[in-house]
Amino acid sequence: MSTQSTQHDSIQTASQEAGGERIAGIFTRRGLLSTVILSALLIWLFNQWFIFQLKVSWANKEDWGHTLVIPFISAYLLWQSRDAIARTPVRIFWPAVVPLLMGILAYANNLFFISNPMLQGFSMVLCVGSLVLFCTGPAMLRHAFLPILYLVLMVTIAESIMLSVTFSLQLLASQGSWLMLSLIGEPFQWFTVDLVGNRLDIMTSSGELHPLNVAEACSGMRMVVAFYALAGAVALLGCTQWWQRIALILLAGPVAILMNMVRVTVLGLLTLFDPNLAAGDAHTLIGTILLVPSLGLFLGVVWVLNRIVGTGNPASEGKAA
Repeated sequence: MSTQSTQHDSIQTASQEAGGERIAGIFTRRGLLSTVILSALLIWLFNQWFIFQLKVSWANKEDWGHTLVIPFISAYLLWQSRDAIARTPVRIFWPAVVPLLMGILAYANNLFFISNPMLQGFSMVLCVGSLVLFCTGPAMLRHAFLPILYLVLMVTIAESIMLSVTFSLQLLASQGSWLMLSLIGEPFQWFTVDLVGNRLDIMTSSGELHPLNVAEACSGMRMVVAFYALAGAVALLGCTQWWQRIALILLAGPVAILMNMVRVTVLGLLTLFDPNLAAGDAHTLIGTILLVPSLGLFLGVVWVLNRIVGTGNPASEGKAA
């Protein structure tokens, strides 16, 4: 204990000599000044991408609005590790100049020659990670790696990629919602459902037909990225074990597909009362509301995983004894 306390005191003394008391539990005064200056330089360097990202996220809040909160979640993750960050010595790591220059060159190439905002965003994340590595060293990057990696989720995916990936997911959504609607309507003879491609034809018992285009209703399954962002946030904030985090990330895809099936099913039921409810902003509102039970599902999985770990430790201790 005396050795640990001596090391802690020496680290604290070194921290105070480096810049005094910690600000927000993380920064020395000198470190905060350096962070502000370097952040300003990054914003200036990547200003065109930041402007583009802000416009796209604000104009398409139903699809990319979650990207606006990603930086705040990353900052909170850093703040959670403030004690470990305060104890970690800082040193210049010159090899980080190589990925930093690669990120800057990649950004310039995708800005002036290819004009690919998605790759511009990835280049920005690479530069942030490289700059942290250069200024603080590998030991500090160990604490900042996950918060920096989480910034990838604030980058909007290219339209061509989203369309190619989500087309198959639309087929799954139409087939799943057809099954759900059939289980709801046909046993009680309220209505029947026919699946024609991506279109659901809902026929009431009185013979009234209500077609529902799944491709329009689910908006190309763009919210799948939001589910991954939600799963990533819950995994990083609520889990401490790597296998727990991986399990939650793997769960994000199936949950996104399931919730989209539920959304289309709800829209199909709404068309029986008013066909206009399945058009316009209705599907967007329903998709946003369904984020709440999705969050509850993720939190429930975290609770189960933590219970598994909690109940497993005593057993392992008993075996060891």
